[in-house]
Amino acid sequence: MAQALRVALAGLGTVGGGVIRVLDENRALITRRAGRPIEVVAVSARDRFKDRGVDLSRFAWVDDTAALAEADADVVVELIGGSDGPALALAGRTLAAGKGFVTANKAMLAHHGLELARVAEGAGVPMKFEAAVAGGIPVIKGLREGAAANVIARVYGILNGTCNFIVSKMEAEGRDFAEVLAEAQALGFAEADPSFDIDGVDAAHKLSILASLAFGTAPAFGDVAISGIRHLLAADIAEAAALGYRVRLVGIAEADGDKLFQRVHAHLVPNDHPLAHVTGATNAVVAEGNFVGRLLFQGAGAGEGPTASAVVADLIDIARGEAGPPFAMPADALATAGAADSGERRGRAYLRFAVADRVGVLAEIAAAMRDAGVSIESLIQRGAHTDGSVLVAIVTHDGPERCVAAALERLRGSQSLTGEPLWMHILG
Repeated sequence: MAQALRVALAGLGTVGGGVIRVLDENRALITRRAGRPIEVVAVSARDRFKDRGVDLSRFAWVDDTAALAEADADVVVELIGGSDGPALALAGRTLAAGKGFVTANKAMLAHHGLELARVAEGAGVPMKFEAAVAGGIPVIKGLREGAAANVIARVYGILNGTCNFIVSKMEAEGRDFAEVLAEAQALGFAEADPSFDIDGVDAAHKLSILASLAFGTAPAFGDVAISGIRHLLAADIAEAAALGYRVRLVGIAEADGDKLFQRVHAHLVPNDHPLAHVTGATNAVVAEGNFVGRLLFQGAGAGEGPTASAVVADLIDIARGEAGPPFAMPADALATAGAADSGERRGRAYLRFAVADRVGVLAEIAAAMRDAGVSIESLIQRGAHTDGSVLVAIVTHDGPERCVAAALERLRGSQSLTGEPLWMHILG
């Protein structure tokens, strides 16, 4: 049998420990599929003496994470996270040393993926990152290999399990955001500081990677328009349900001529759409190809088992000698696409206003819509909210987004509004 693939592992948290467990438990099967054994030979983490439930005494310990690049190994796996700092230093040193590199670090790839891909290609070594997007779902491989013959019209999906857990819990139980977030934190679905998740940043990192693979463009995280679910109310969920929709945080990327449209935003998803039925901490990605049609990838988007499974799958590919450009085509062939103007995008919208309970408020809102060229399909006023304000929900007819933006600008600073309006797009 061929010589073992030697692996150095940086980061021994949930996923790092999971990688060791997968390699131990499925060793015989992995060896047969890879054509040779895969063995961890060196590890590095913050705390050498923490009990992680796996035997670390068989591995060489390296205190300086970046120095793991010089360990006696063929591949380095990075699971420490962060867009810069030790993770980026380790990536650069590993590739420069001519070793393969596997990472689950979506933030680093979103910010530095192009430069790292150039280094990997120059050194002739593989750089793989299946675990960086959607955990155990093989969406990277699906886009990079399975759909390689297709022109992709758009790619979109539910990319953050924390947000999906929160909105589906609000949907099922009629509870408000803050209460469900606290429960998600207590259960370990949300971090103590959940900003990256609930404000859409984590999903935007993943979307920029998917867009690069789908459209042959350089990752452009800075061009993603981002908003999250922080201002979502139980009343919004209930209103959506009454209209035949479910609320989901959706990341969407779409080619617009030589530009690229990328956005992470809360959407109303029709009940008959597959994404409407994705609940809990599950992720789902839809890609629309010109020959293959609609592809749906769905499964566990995070956690020890799914993410570790994706990391080991990358190691099996490397053990087989499967390489190729990290972003499906050579880095120098990736196009630089500017951000598309969303103003001319057409669609329907859900707008929610918290307003003072007095005469003339509805007329003021309707006038702002009329003057901006927004056609109203329905307008619903509900009873007083907990702070005494009244909630007004509007669904618009199909029209340019610039008109909705102009209407909201006309209402900015109005004494009739008691809070910021909420704008959710209706997924078409």
